[in-house]
Amino acid sequence: MRQEKNHQRHHQDEDETEPETVGGQRRDKLNEDTEATLDEIDDVLEDNAEDFVRSYVQKGGE
Repeated sequence: MRQEKNHQRHHQDEDETEPETVGGQRRDKLNEDTEATLDEIDDVLEDNAEDFVRSYVQKGGE
């Protein structure tokens, strides 16, 4: 009887860690995507930051 309880508890622990692994993989993928996007923005700003800022300057009446 005691073995059955231990086995059930061990099985539940395995089930609980599975979503963390999936969540961790998703988080890693999102971090990679975010880093890639930030790198792309940095590249654009290095090349033409002045033009980029001018496009956001408010013009009269806007």
